[in-house]
Amino acid sequence: MKIATFNINNVNRRLPNLLAWLKSSNPDIVCLQELKAEQAAFPAGAIEKAGYSAAWIGQKSWNGVAILSRGSAPEVTRERLPGDPADNQSRYLEAAVKGIIVSCIYLPNGNPQPGPKFDYKLAWFERLIRHAKTLKKSGAPVALVGDYNVVPTEFDIYPTKSWDDDALLQPESRAAFQRLLKQGWTDALRYLHPEDPMYTFWDYMRHRWENDKGLRLDHFLLSPDLKKRLIDGGVDRKARGKEGASDHAPAWIELK
Repeated sequence: MKIATFNINNVNRRLPNLLAWLKSSNPDIVCLQELKAEQAAFPAGAIEKAGYSAAWIGQKSWNGVAILSRGSAPEVTRERLPGDPADNQSRYLEAAVKGIIVSCIYLPNGNPQPGPKFDYKLAWFERLIRHAKTLKKSGAPVALVGDYNVVPTEFDIYPTKSWDDDALLQPESRAAFQRLLKQGWTDALRYLHPEDPMYTFWDYMRHRWENDKGLRLDHFLLSPDLKKRLIDGGVDRKARGKEGASDHAPAWIELK
């Protein structure tokens, strides 16, 4: 079973890129982030024609997450991250898919920092940590998948000082990610590729894609039973080089 995550950075604008990648990569489950589309504007028909059922939470202009499943429909179990009833940003979707629980995550960027956006990022992270603990205690096989907007370590970014003030690299962001891992989750791409940076994002500015100046922002955190089933994983870098591409490349793992 192949599970992928793809920050599509506007699902309608980049629909041809998405459909081409689905056809070439043939994943079983896909988590999409940054749809930038209202609920009614999600291209469900085109995605269904490509062989996928979808569940999604849209939002005008910003955010938005979706879970696609080939051959069977996702059974949605949660449409919002618990802990803040006033939070109306579309950043979390959870579903039972093909025998596992999949959480599609689009964690807040947090810039500029310090400030209210960074405070929101850290508060959202705390809510995720609490909910992840509940999911892990449930005993269900769980994959926490998506764009975490965190560069976990210096190894996950090209050698530079230019990002030092960015919310993605702050000690508080990294500490929250490590606290999540300490619950017993496995960072699948780092586990499979301990000596390869495995970048998933290249900014549009300053030819960072052409010079391979990337960041690893997109992660798969697996419960212990799914770690035992983990056999492969990678990043579809070619998708980032296509005309009109998202600034993220799709990442994927395979489970037995």
